Amino acid sequence: MIDELRELLGEGKVSAMAEVLEVHGTDRWDFSHLPDVVVFAESRDDVVAVMKFANAREIPVTTRGAGVGYVGGCVPVQGGIALSVARMNQVVELAPADGVVVTQPGVILKDLQDAVSALGWYYPPDPASLKECSIGGNLATNAGGPRCLKYGVTKNYVLGLEVVLASGEVLKVGGRCHKNKTGFDLLHLFVGSEGMLGVITEATLRIIPHPQDRAMLTATFSEFTDAAGAVQAILNAGHLPSALEITDRFTLRAARDYLGQDCLPDGDAHLIVEIDGRSRAIASELEELDELLKEVGALSSERHGDAEACEAVWQLRRDFSYSLRATGLTKLNEDIVVPRSKLVDLADFAAGLQEKTGIPVACFGHAGDGNIHTNLMVEDYDDPVIREKADAALDVLFTWILENDGVITGEHGVGLAKKRWIKDALGEVGFATHLTVKDALDPKGILNPGKFLD
Repeated sequence: MIDELRELLGEGKVSAMAEVLEVHGTDRWDFSHLPDVVVFAESRDDVVAVMKFANAREIPVTTRGAGVGYVGGCVPVQGGIALSVARMNQVVELAPADGVVVTQPGVILKDLQDAVSALGWYYPPDPASLKECSIGGNLATNAGGPRCLKYGVTKNYVLGLEVVLASGEVLKVGGRCHKNKTGFDLLHLFVGSEGMLGVITEATLRIIPHPQDRAMLTATFSEFTDAAGAVQAILNAGHLPSALEITDRFTLRAARDYLGQDCLPDGDAHLIVEIDGRSRAIASELEELDELLKEVGALSSERHGDAEACEAVWQLRRDFSYSLRATGLTKLNEDIVVPRSKLVDLADFAAGLQEKTGIPVACFGHAGDGNIHTNLMVEDYDDPVIREKADAALDVLFTWILENDGVITGEHGVGLAKKRWIKDALGEVGFATHLTVKDALDPKGILNPGKFLD
């Protein structure tokens, strides 16, 4: 197989070196499985050739972007071909006149945002890994980020896709128009499909005019419930921030230990409120929000009046994850979502779960849309006894989430990590419908096999 692929694609695009296989056998989850060979596609034609080759021989193909996912989504669990699109890293076209950017899947998100921003335009989706993650990975998982509250997730910016199907046929869906009701919505079928329905080789994405300015308030509260109440108060008062981020006691204590006790004011809950828009409007809204936070019991509040100051706060927010890792505990990072009205219930449940299991639970994330990263902090996950206990705790968590109208993943995807809960999450008919779609587009089951549909 390897020799045939080299003859088909060229020596420099095919590797079976041990170190290359190892890199392409895992992501940021704790499971790995080596592919038999790695192919570095450099064009749509390369992808077409690989898929025709693999389809004829029924060889598994697992597509990989930057490999920074958290659920084992790009782990080639049945070996075969790891198809890297990292070299397909060109921004094909910047077209603000049409409000679009056309990009290959290997482009790093921050690079795309910077290219768009240089023209005075804006591509809002902003997962925390934006400096590392690729557009293809964002599309595969329907990635989100803090600014989803106001701007939506990746799928809200996808206008057109070029997709190579399992057969090697090229499908083009959507286009450059911002409104399009032609046929079924096949476009969004591929967004969030985790590489199981086709290989995205080009995306036409919607861009919007860049906000003139932005500013931020940060506030501390004595309890998580008070901060959660502030979230509702902000929205009930008619404000729509670009981001509303909440952080709990455990995470704040870890941050103070890691970054220094003075990195945050006193308080066992923390809230970030970011707003953007016209400069004059921001100044007035910042004043209103500051007063509102004081009314609902903030222990302290601080204004951050320009982009540079906001970025410093976002860096602090990103450092929360590193702070949790610095505890020496294994962080099981779950991106669950609950209805916004149940933020307090989630916090109470997490506290009860911690008391019952003895496993610390750290909660922080996107309070504005109910997407709270609920992290089980496990002492030694390699220990089989501790792993079994942690997995049982995860089962309790996901069961509670589903019973309370929540979902088991808001950003990271299902992959391998959440495979055991997918049937409960989708329901019998929902799961069967997924299988019907999969069988129609990939009848031989060669695209990213072994994941949540198997």
